[in-house]
Amino acid sequence: MHVDHHDIHHEFPEMLDAIEALRAGNAHFAKLYGSYHRLTGKVEDLEEHDMPVSDFTIEDMKKQRVKLKDELYHMLLAYRAGQQAGKA
Repeated sequence: MHVDHHDIHHEFPEMLDAIEALRAGNAHFAKLYGSYHRLTGKVEDLEEHDMPVSDFTIEDMKKQRVKLKDELYHMLLAYRAGQQAGKA
């Protein structure tokens, strides 16, 4: 089964610098990033190996992943805005 990869680096390739800066300097971001990464790994593993799991379970995991991704994205945008403000 073909599995699309959803790691943060593939989702936001234009923000690699911000991702690494926040992972290193923001404990909350690093924690969310780790949670997202683990959850993505579980979802991809279930899909790749076609493991028996209820549709509700996999959909719930995907909803959690979207929520984490949204929060990470907003933190990345705030970081980038702060970087731009510092250059002005």
